[in-house]
Parts: sequence; C-alpha cells; structure tokens
Amino acid sequence: MATDDGSNIESETALAPGEVLRAYAINELANAIACLSWRGSRLHAGIHQARKSMRRTRAALALGGSVLGRGGRLMDRELQRVVRSLSTLRDAQALVEALQRLAEKDQSPRTHPLLERARRAAARQRMLRAREAVRDDAFLSEKRTLLSVLAAGLGILPWPAVSEEEVQVALRRSASKASAASKRAMGSGRDEDWHRWRRRARRLSQQHRALGDPPGIAQALDKSLAVLLGEAQDYSLLIDFCGADSPFTYPDRQALRTLADKRVRRLRAKIAKASKKVSS
Repeated sequence: MATDDGSNIESETALAPGEVLRAYAINELANAIACLSWRGSRLHAGIHQARKSMRRTRAALALGGSVLGRGGRLMDRELQRVVRSLSTLRDAQALVEALQRLAEKDQSPRTHPLLERARRAAARQRMLRAREAVRDDAFLSEKRTLLSVLAAGLGILPWPAVSEEEVQVALRRSASKASAASKRAMGSGRDEDWHRWRRRARRLSQQHRALGDPPGIAQALDKSLAVLLGEAQDYSLLIDFCGADSPFTYPDRQALRTLADKRVRRLRAKIAKASKKVSS
C-alpha cells in the first residue's frame, strides 16, 4: 500500500531481520526452559524438545554472525554445552525410538521378538538414566537456572544491527557447509562424516525456519533430507549401543547390529538420491 509521497507502509512497518530473529530466539529459549520442567512420562519428550529449541536458538544466533559480538559467541558456547550435557538422556530415548521404528517395519516371526526384547531392555536403561538425572531435581534445575540467565542476556544483544545482507551471507555460508559435508559423507562413507552432514543440513533448515521463510520446494527437500539423515543417525546409534557397554545380551547385540547396519545402508542410498534432487 503506497502513501501520497510514494512510500510503502508495509515495508516501513515490517520487522527488520534482526528483530525477527530476536523474537524467534527468545521464544525458543523460553520453550526450552519450560520443557525442562516436564516430569513423569513427559520427561524424555521435554528433554528432546528442549534440546531442539536450544539448537534453534543457536541457529538464530549464527544468522546474526559477528554483529552480535562477544555476547552472542558466549551465549552460543553455553547453549552448546547445555545441549551436550543432555545428550546421554536423549540418546537413551533415541535408542528406544529407533527400536520402535525397526519393530514397526519388520513384523517377521524371526526378528520381531528380538526387536521387542531389545526395546524393553532399552526402555529399562532409559528409566534408570532418567532416575539418576532427576534425583532431587538438581540436574535439570541447574540447567533451567542457567538458561534463565542466558535468556535475560539474549534480549539485549544488538539484534537491530543485524542487516538483511548479514543474514544472507550467513545463509549462504550454511548452505555451502551443508553441501561440502554431503560430498564428504558420500565420498568417505564414514559415520562421523554422515553425522556432520546431518548437523549441517539441520542447521540450514532451522535457519530458514527462524526467518519465517515460505516453504518452497528447495526448502521442503532440505527438510525431508534432514529427517532422513536423523533417522539414519538413530540406527547408527543402535549400532553404537551394541558394543561392550550395552543393555542387550551378547547374542542379541550381534543380530541387532546386522539389522541396523542393513537399515543404515538402505537409508544412505535413499539420502544420496534425495540429495541429488536438492542440488539439481
């Protein structure tokens, strides 16, 4: 809508990219704090959502780049530390979820009992780890307190100084890192390279989300690719849990490793095909 002097009211009233990112980051961090208060049957879902919200906050901080200064870098490091401190609990939940997906996909009389035994063993391990973590509520209470301190500082970072140009540079940087990671993973086949690709693809998807970008075809493909990479990592996690420190019996470990390895190979082939669509 134009005024008499030819200016555009909509463009004048639209929020600057830095303001959009500040509102998004504050909301995601508040959600993380709330989710870490969930208890009982919602505990693991709360931890999963909290970690997701903290990663989204970090994605928004990365879009601000150097403009956010030392405060932004400090906040990013602290959020990364909290996310990692919750990884043991998240891995316990991810293991149960991976086994559940395997059980749903494979109903054969030969393997379904194995998967059900493994799922129950993983659920017991998850319960024990949850009890240790929330004893007297000290562990998660400490995390919520730290996040509250970070939330207070988040709003006073120089978000208004973040320009559209800065944001676009950051997006191109993320896209370039994701592309390089994909080539490296498909070239080497190493698990750590596939995990790195998954993290890069997830960061790019989260940054588009932070900016409220419309879900175009390319972004939809990016998101579906990130989902496939996440599922593949869950099966890799199952393989990792088939080592010496495992909740499964020795015979079950061997059978589970074979099943998970087969599923990882199939998913990676599917991911390679999807990746070509994204890059084309």
